[in-house]
Amino acid sequence: QVRLVESGGGLVQTGGSLKLFCVVSGRTFSSNALGWFRQAPGKEREFVAAISWARTTYYAESVKDRFTISRDNAKNTQYLQMNSLKPEDTAVYYCAAFATSTYSTNTRPSYWGQGTQVTVSS
Repeated sequence: QVRLVESGGGLVQTGGSLKLFCVVSGRTFSSNALGWFRQAPGKEREFVAAISWARTTYYAESVKDRFTISRDNAKNTQYLQMNSLKPEDTAVYYCAAFATSTYSTNTRPSYWGQGTQVTVSS
């Protein structure tokens, strides 16, 4: 059974930093793209960042130059380093795994984590 478990969320002030972790178990995803999405109250879930099997990265415009996605295949873990956080970054963050090796806007994740809350106070 595939499981994705996020950690690292919390409360931070505007301008602060947080690092999210996502450990994948049940199978290896070293040949698959991984990613992060988020959902704020009353809004739809939106794409945040993705990383291909070859470590090509993709970012939403709203987080570009502030967030960094990375992966450690040996640990079956992906990370999201979030810097210069803003109140509008407040959301539940979900890690995801794709069936494909690369990311595209037309590709939906095959697996989801349960989410971790990130709250940025003003």
